[in-house]
Amino acid sequence: MSANRRDEAGSLPASYGTQASVRPADRTTGIRRRDLLVGAMCTCCLPALLRAAQQTGPMQLDEVAPGVFFRRGADEDAAAENDDALANIGFVVGREAVAVFDPGGSLTDGERLRAAIRDVTRLPVRYVVLSHVHPDHIFGAAAFEPDKPAFIGHEHLPAALAQRGEYYRKRLAAVLGDHRAGKVVAPTQLVRDRLQIDLGGRTLELTAHPLAHTNTDVTALDRKAGLLLASDLVFVRRVPSLDGSLRGWISELGALRALPARRVVPGHGPVALDWPRAAADLERYLNVLLSETRAAIGKGQSIEEAVETVGRSERGKWALFDDYHGRNVTQAFKELEWE
Repeated sequence: MSANRRDEAGSLPASYGTQASVRPADRTTGIRRRDLLVGAMCTCCLPALLRAAQQTGPMQLDEVAPGVFFRRGADEDAAAENDDALANIGFVVGREAVAVFDPGGSLTDGERLRAAIRDVTRLPVRYVVLSHVHPDHIFGAAAFEPDKPAFIGHEHLPAALAQRGEYYRKRLAAVLGDHRAGKVVAPTQLVRDRLQIDLGGRTLELTAHPLAHTNTDVTALDRKAGLLLASDLVFVRRVPSLDGSLRGWISELGALRALPARRVVPGHGPVALDWPRAAADLERYLNVLLSETRAAIGKGQSIEEAVETVGRSERGKWALFDDYHGRNVTQAFKELEWE
């Protein structure tokens, strides 16, 4: 896409620069990622040569809506070569300020995002939203500390980071090295239900969700763009990772469907898709998991037997199915066996 990016009225915002590497939204490369954490760290891969080029060049951004820029994460395991740059991360530009939505999977990843923002605009980074506890989304936060933003997270995020954060940091440092991994950055502003952040002529509506993908999920709605920033409440193409409540996740997807959004940025997968159509595969998978786990429990199967039988029709429809599906069945079984 040309650097001459235009807003909805057709004019070029004066704050935009000309150096960002920005492309159209619909990229469909890749599939790969595995556990780096205790419960479920979601990750995502580009072919090795493209991956290496991406790490040394400017961050590749897709302008998914006017003034909204996202990087598609790599569908692979966290590795020294990819800096844990596995999640879809990005930022929203208003008239007066910038809000980051997930700062990246490592300090290095966050630094590259920060540099990409400066290629697009000189407006201050006033907010950094931490969408949930998983490190591939938030360990780049320390890169933004010089901007002195409000780090915004779910009301349960501080407790989750106190419980898991140091473990995540050590595991990430073992892969990347201490100097690249980053540190645990706690939120300085909490979302207990809903919170609006004003960027100047553009408001993001943040929602703290009940137990779903995790117990720390936050989404953002940009009414100006008709865009939902869903993070890991929406997975596309890569098998979901259940680290919270199966029933809660299904319920929250229903609530998200009712929002006035036409497009969605999922936590993993292509960075801009039609909404709510983009959730169809995820909803199917979660409902298969629900119904077949209940059936297994009704037959008196053990967890081990359920892992071998539940949801096998979904195999071949998702990337990394064998890496994550068994754990999802185990999590669902524990939730449903005492219904």
